[in-house]
Amino acid sequence: MELFDQQNKINRQATHPSFVPLAERMRPMSMDKFVGQEHLLGNGKPLRMLIEKDEVPSMIFWGPPGCGKTTLARILASQTQADFFQLNAVSSGVQEVRKVIERAEINRSRLNKKTILFIDEIHRFNKAQQDALLHSVEDGVIILIGATTENPSFEVISPLLSRCLVYVLEPLGADQLNTIISGAIENDLILKSQQIQIEKNERDVLMLLAGGDARIVLNGLETSLRLVKPEKSGKRVVTIRHIEEAFQRRYLKYDKSGEEHYNIISAFIKSMRGCDPDAAVYWMARMLEGGEDPKFIARRMIVLASEDIGNADPQALNLATSCFTAIDYIGMPEARIILAQTAAYLASAPKSNASYMAIENALADVRKLGHFPVPLHLRNAPTKLMKELDYGKEYKYGHSFKNHFIEQQYLPDELREKIYYSPTDEGEEKIIHERLNQWWRNRKR
Repeated sequence: MELFDQQNKINRQATHPSFVPLAERMRPMSMDKFVGQEHLLGNGKPLRMLIEKDEVPSMIFWGPPGCGKTTLARILASQTQADFFQLNAVSSGVQEVRKVIERAEINRSRLNKKTILFIDEIHRFNKAQQDALLHSVEDGVIILIGATTENPSFEVISPLLSRCLVYVLEPLGADQLNTIISGAIENDLILKSQQIQIEKNERDVLMLLAGGDARIVLNGLETSLRLVKPEKSGKRVVTIRHIEEAFQRRYLKYDKSGEEHYNIISAFIKSMRGCDPDAAVYWMARMLEGGEDPKFIARRMIVLASEDIGNADPQALNLATSCFTAIDYIGMPEARIILAQTAAYLASAPKSNASYMAIENALADVRKLGHFPVPLHLRNAPTKLMKELDYGKEYKYGHSFKNHFIEQQYLPDELREKIYYSPTDEGEEKIIHERLNQWWRNRKR
């Protein structure tokens, strides 16, 4: 457990700067020096206003590595009047959490002081560990700030998530990474005394390999400079060769937060959508070999099972969901077999995006046309007044009719003839198509 002490950090860096990695030396200590996340920290933006007013609520920072989650929490620590504790979910547990809570209760009852607990990688806390935070967050004993690279909807328990605001941090763009590189060369205590030259092409390669991660771009720059042999004039010219040598090979093949990550997951999804199990398994192998989280792959297959297969093979969604559960139980390396089985099945299944198009078109009408009233015969009538107003009066109970079906209006009057779901003639959906046309003879699909 760390009670964050900003001044001690400054003193350590000033005394032994060469012992501290460049990424840590360049970590900004104020919002004015922070690069990126303008949608949250620009003038007049919500998070900046909350920090400046020292009225920070419990919240979750969700974003990729190196986008500024920890830095933002430390800036908050330096600008708040609260006690600030930092835990890492990898190395901490319930015991450390309880110590912070005990301190926080003393702060509140005796000192009238707030306590902020920052938990890095909060998604690595299990349910019991997250439960230990719940009551203290709800009662306001602590203000929780969690940082996660994973979707908090999946990794943070619902009761805790409902008590926190979720702020999405974005990967850094080329302009922002370029600003960080220039800032390091011009302002770092060690680098600014050197005659460093890194041209645009070299910067582009460095930023590409960093994949939006400020920590990687600075570590890559620092390592590249160590590989540069100074010229007689003292100038240190960074070349693409130095940068490529500085990065491990896997960054060249598959960077989990960079452009290649998105290219390969795109190829994986499109291979399954295009009914090519061989390509799907190949791109999956590339992701697994590059260190991708198997659960990320499984989640993408769940989405595809519904979006691209749908009712052409309803079993696809069951299999994809079971795949996610199974790999959570099993873990790697055996999880690769379950992932491969599922990917091969989804790629080989008949395809339909009819359900996906149905909800997209319905949402478009809801947003464009507004909210039409529910027809009287479909309304619930739990009270005498509602019955007197004819709520539910003309409703026909389907099970009372032949084949458990009777044609009646279910859409609002303004949309009575609208068709959103148009099943294809692929797989099981062909049967659904025929059945709907048999039932709704006046609304052929």
